[in-house]
Formats: sequence, C-alpha cells, structure tokens
Amino acid sequence: MDKKSLSERDICSKYITPAIVEAGWDLHTQIREEVSFTKGRIIVRGKLHTRGEQKRADYILYYKKNIPIAVIEAKDNKHSVGDGMQQALNYAETLGVPFVFSSNGDAFQFHDRTGNAAKAEIEIGLTQFPSPSELWQRYCVWKGIATPEAIQTVEMPYYDDGTGRAPRYYQSNAINNTVEAIARGQQRVLLVMATGTGKTYTAFQIIWRLWKSGTKKRILFLADRNILVDQTKNNDFKPFGSAMTKISKRQVDKSYEIYLCLYQAVTGTEEEQNIYKQFSPDFFDLIVIDECHRGSAAEDSAWRSILTYFSNATHIGLTATPKETKEVSSISYFGDPVYSYTLKQGIDDGFLAPYKVVRIDIDKDVQGWRPNKGQVDKLGQEIEDRIYNQVDMDRTLVLEKRTELVAKKITEFLTATDPYAKTIVFCDDIDHAERMRQALVNLNPERVKESSKYIMRITGDEKEGKAELDNFINPEERYPVIATTSKLMTTGVDAQTCKLVVLDQHIKSMTEFKQMIGRGTRINEDYDKYWFTIMDFKKATELFADKDFDGEPVVIYEPKGDDTPVPPDEIPELILDEHGNPVLHPADDVYPIDEQSQIEIDGIGIKQGRVKYVVDNVDVYVSSERVQYMGSDGKLITESLKDYTRNTVRKDYSSLDQFLLRWSKAERKSAILQELQQHGVLLEALAEDVGKNFDAFDLICHVAFDQPPLTRRERADQVKKRNYFTKYGAQARQVLETLLEKYADTGIENIEDIKILTLDPFKNMGSATELVSAFGGKQGYLAALAELEHNLYA
Repeated sequence: MDKKSLSERDICSKYITPAIVEAGWDLHTQIREEVSFTKGRIIVRGKLHTRGEQKRADYILYYKKNIPIAVIEAKDNKHSVGDGMQQALNYAETLGVPFVFSSNGDAFQFHDRTGNAAKAEIEIGLTQFPSPSELWQRYCVWKGIATPEAIQTVEMPYYDDGTGRAPRYYQSNAINNTVEAIARGQQRVLLVMATGTGKTYTAFQIIWRLWKSGTKKRILFLADRNILVDQTKNNDFKPFGSAMTKISKRQVDKSYEIYLCLYQAVTGTEEEQNIYKQFSPDFFDLIVIDECHRGSAAEDSAWRSILTYFSNATHIGLTATPKETKEVSSISYFGDPVYSYTLKQGIDDGFLAPYKVVRIDIDKDVQGWRPNKGQVDKLGQEIEDRIYNQVDMDRTLVLEKRTELVAKKITEFLTATDPYAKTIVFCDDIDHAERMRQALVNLNPERVKESSKYIMRITGDEKEGKAELDNFINPEERYPVIATTSKLMTTGVDAQTCKLVVLDQHIKSMTEFKQMIGRGTRINEDYDKYWFTIMDFKKATELFADKDFDGEPVVIYEPKGDDTPVPPDEIPELILDEHGNPVLHPADDVYPIDEQSQIEIDGIGIKQGRVKYVVDNVDVYVSSERVQYMGSDGKLITESLKDYTRNTVRKDYSSLDQFLLRWSKAERKSAILQELQQHGVLLEALAEDVGKNFDAFDLICHVAFDQPPLTRRERADQVKKRNYFTKYGAQARQVLETLLEKYADTGIENIEDIKILTLDPFKNMGSATELVSAFGGKQGYLAALAELEHNLYA
C-alpha cells in the first residue's frame, strides 16, 4: 500500500491511533477524535447570518474525563511530520493543554509547553509516544500539584447528570484553573467571564469538585440580588439537594453544608443585623462571591466585611466586569484572574451572539439647547439659563418630543424587523421609563389592543411590572414584548431571546454598560436568536473603542514605597433610593437594591437631589443615523455589504487571476463558496443587493474585482451555442441539457451534488444508476460535469 496515497483519516486509523493505544491510552475514555470545541462565529450581514468555521482538533487526549492534557494534529503522508504543529499549538493554547503533537503517520513531532523539558520540541518514533502516567507526572510538575491531597482534589470529576452535558472548553479551563489554584493553597481567586458564558454553572462545578473531594466541606455562595440566589438554587445548584439551604428572614441553621445568601440579608448598620457573625469565623471553608464588582471591592462594602470575618476561608470572586478604578479594585483584593473569557472571545467562538449597532444622534443632544430668557417649563418652573446637551437629557431636562422621537425610532425598527422581538429600553430613571412606556403605547395601539402587556415598565418600584419579569425572559411567553426599565434589568435577567437593546440612558460606568449589553448576548437557536441589535441614542457604544471593553483588567492605582497595596477609598459608594436619596448599608433582602442610581460628585459634597425641567414645545429631529457591525478584531466598523465582500475576498485572493486559477482547479466550486461563506461573505444577501439572477462566480468577480457580471441564463445560453453536447449519446445529452437548465434556475451548487439525479425531472428519465451508466459510469459522469463547468466559466 502506498502510504502517500492514503487520506488523512486513513493515516489516523492505521498509524496514529494504534500508536497512542499501544502507549497505554484508553480508546474509550481517554482518546477523542475530531473534537469541535467552538461553535463557529455567527456572521451577520443585513438580515441574514451564517456560522463561521469551527475549531476542531483531530485528537484531544484526557488523563481524566475532566482533564484535557494533549492535542494531536494529523496530516496525510504528503505533508512532513511537523506540518500540523502550528495549528496544534494554537488549539493547545486555547484549550489550556501543555502537550502538543503533530504527525503524518511516520513519526510524531512533540512540543512541551511547560518550559520544563530539556528541548521544547523533538521528533519521536511511533513506538515512543508517552504514556498517560508520564504526561500526568509532567502536568503535575507544571501546575505545582505536589501532594497526594492536591492530586486527589484535581482528579475529582465533574458532576454528571447523565444527559451528556459537559462544560464547554472555556468553562473547563476556568474550573480546572480554579480547582488547581486552590489545590496549591491559593486563598483568593478571581474568575472573569463575560455575561452569558455560564458563570453560575462554572461555579457549581468548582464547588462540586471541591466539596466531593473533601477539600472544602462548608461553602457560602453570596449574591446581591434575590433573583440571582433563587435562580442559582433552583437551577445549576439543584444537585446539592438536601445539603443546601438559602439563608433568609435572618434565620441561621448550622446543619447544612452549602449555603446560598443575599449579602444584604446577613449584614446591616446595627451589630445585631450582622447575622453572619452567628457562625464562627472558621465555619466556612469556601466563600464564592457572584458579581463581586457590584458589592464593591471597597474596604467597607458589604461582602468585604463578610470576607474579613471569614478570613481563613478560601474566597472566589466571579465577575463579568472587574471593578477597576483609582478608588476600588477587585484585582487588588483577589489578585490577577486565574482565567478570563471576554465578550469578544465568546463571539469569536460562536457561544455568544454578535451585535449590530444603530447609532442615532438627535439634534438637541449634539448641538445643545438653550431656553429663552425667563422661559418656564410645563410645570411653571423657570428654566435655568444655560446650554443643555446630551448629559442633561432626561436627567435635568425632559423634552417630551425627544421621548416621542426615540419611541418612534424603536417602533419603526420593530415594525420593519419583528414586532414581537423582545426589547429592553434602558432609561435614565423610573420617571423616564414611565414616560417612554406611555410614548410606546401611543405609537403601538394595535399591538397594545392585542395585549395590554405588549409594553410594560419593569422597575423596582412597580409591582405589576416586576411580576411580568419572568414572562419577559421566558422564550415561550409572547408578552411582554417591550420592557422599559432603568436599573432593574441590568443584571440577573437571562433574556435569551432579547433581540433589541435600546440605550437611552447616560452611562458613565463601563461595568454597567457591559451588564446592559449582556442582556442581548445569549443565543437561542430554537427561537431564531443568533444576533441582536443595540440602538444607541446616548453615544454609549463609543465605549466599544475603550480597551477595557475587551482588554485585560488593569489596576490603575499605583502604590508608592511602603503604601498599602489596597487602593484608598476616598469616595464611598452610595446606594440611592427610588427618589435619589442616599441609603447607607441596606439592611435586608427586601431592600430595592435593583434601582441603584449614579451619584454626582461635585468635589465638595453629594448633590442630594436635582431639579428636572419638563418641556413639551421644543421640536427635535434625527441629525444622523448609521449602522455598524463588530468586526472580528472587536472594533465597530461602518461598512457596506459590497465593501465587506470586496475586502474579505481580496484577503484570500489578491488578484482576479489568483481567484480564477483557484476556481478553475477546484473539483467542487461549492467548496470555494462555502469557504467564503465561513469568512462572512453572504452570497444570498449580496444577490439581493446586486441582482438575484447572477451566478455566485459573477457576484464575486463583479464586487471584488470590478468585472462585468453575466446572468446564469446568459452563461447557459453561451454553452448551448458551443453545441458540444453532440458527442454524447441521446440519454447523456438529455441529462447535460437538463443540468444546464437547473444551473440557469438555481446555480452551480445544486448541480454539483450527484443526488440531483434522484430528483425531478431526472427521475423521469430513469434511475440514477441508469443515468450515470449513460456516461460509462460514475467517473465518466463526473468528468462530463467538470467539462460542463469548464464551458460555463470559459
């Protein structure tokens, strides 16, 4: 057998797999082949979307089911032994595995990423593949896992519910890195994972492994919202069963092992309200703080006081947005993250929904507005004489026609796309949210007539609206469709089918901004939710250009000399009530923390309240409107479909000649089209833009290389004029003529699939076997098809 004639799969089955098994790896429990570990980025153009290419490793080797340890990239024997190494190294870095192999069936190229090998990369024979115990020993040295107790902790498997659900690769990285850090004795651990990536499920698996191994016996899970605690208890943490309890009504029962708690429920301004002190300081072995940025990393914050009391326990902080300012830092408390997974990574991998940004500028926001001398507002208040701009809108100055214009643009968008697309409108405060609700109701009378719950205000003070929150986030419930809110829905709302996020709120905090955007990042394929739109009226999306949006979290505070490493708390973080009044140290779990507001610091003190002017007779209009997409580099781009296609095609083919050469040599033209589609070239959308009757080949040549296009019918007619079909027999000629007609109707991709011979009108000419026989067999048919394609594109 000629080894060089074998396919890559043959090389795997005949040489690589036997070599691995011979080294002692279990085929059923330790070896997985062709493992896709990403979903493929969702690429959106216009109203259409497609999936990009998945990352797929030829082999992943596992020491235990939960511990990936090596990646192998296979090539056919026409390649050298090390040709797959760079690709495999890329996969290994993503998966967090230290050992990397490449093979063509002759030998293995072995790369050790631990830094502990005498040589980082060597070639070894097929019979020299390392055993599981050899690689595990190297792994433990690399990770600093030295004691039998630490090894037992790390080897403890995940919880398995029997459904086949397993952590995604990044969740596995986060879980393993955390468990390994704790096994080494690290007491403070920070995990940074973007909203929508499954932080709570990740936390559950971490706790499960530490609990089951006996490393941590009593655990406290802290959150700052009731909805987060209840969702956690009823969903991801459910397997803990009778070992778990929720601390509520200031009652403490010390007979449980897993405790879930709202931190406001165990702290307060009076000493007797600090009921966590009913536990001894050594009661808990592990404390997990969900959304640790929200409780504030400041010294006097609620969860910091709890952690100080239980200082001997291990502390894990979970956040999508670490709080990093001169005054407050999560990293200064927990240390650098043991693992970070950003929004950009989630979108690139296809686990999070990409977004389109519609930026709408309103003239009075951009140009400003100044009242006439002595002008009074709708309530008879004299308006302070100064220029009011975007920062003032709906905070200091209410222009009623501006609210109506925003509501009009939202309505126009939903009418043109999907009137029942779940929508969240973020407003500056509760008053603004109510006015927006009214404006939307007046613009959607037919929808509101169908259901009074089509539009609801869902805010912390509104019982009816809050009662509908569960229905809003339930994909199976149609109503409510539009929710107007201010702060209540920024976190803890798993709105999987939310397709429109409207920002009409003045946002200063990057943390809050990310939380708002996170409402739309979930994907739900069952309900056709693959991407979402951000409609921005307050220039909030300009924050996308900030390195903090996807960059590594960095502490700004720089201590000098013997200064403390903990940033000073110069300005206390205050929580305001619904009316803008500060409330210090909320006492229990019924406190409406959901409606925290921004406070204004004027250098002297805190503004306790603010005057709001309401004006109903000032006209406003849209001064500019543009649509942007997030590019693969994480930056927003304003680019037409044609521009995107041109730039993308030219990245792969620098000239028309290069493209034509590849096209003519391709056995299947559809393979090239599929490749371009994975890079985001949506031919269906392009055809809508350029012309539906053009061949895909012509669309690409026209848009990317400025060539005049031909329609499919024109190409088919040119082939007919050449009259080359006469050399075939009657039945073969009839098949080719019909294929040509099919091409003219539907394009090249359909006629390349031999299964077309089983469909109308071919099946009326004879069976597929008979039709192929008319060409002397399958190879003769494929040769005739190739000649037909050559004539089509001559």
